[in-house]
Amino acid sequence: MNAFIYSIVQLLHTVINVYIWIVIIAALLSFVRPDPSNPIVQFIYRITEPVYRVIRQKMPFLIVGGIDLSPIVIILGLQFIDTLMMRALLG
Repeated sequence: MNAFIYSIVQLLHTVINVYIWIVIIAALLSFVRPDPSNPIVQFIYRITEPVYRVIRQKMPFLIVGGIDLSPIVIILGLQFIDTLMMRALLG
């Protein structure tokens, strides 16, 4: 396999895994209500809220009893894409 393609696939794999962890951190932050003026909290919300918004618009039934399940859908979707990409391109 071409080393360039392998490098790109590995980079995408890493980016997907980092984003999954960011989604997990954002979900955990929603339980503790941190200071919204904190730059780290602002960064996490800025990179997760657009994806949350799309999922919430497409699947409004994911909010059950006041609990938002969109992070679970995002994580499962990212893991599906990651596994599909790794299997298809790397065999």
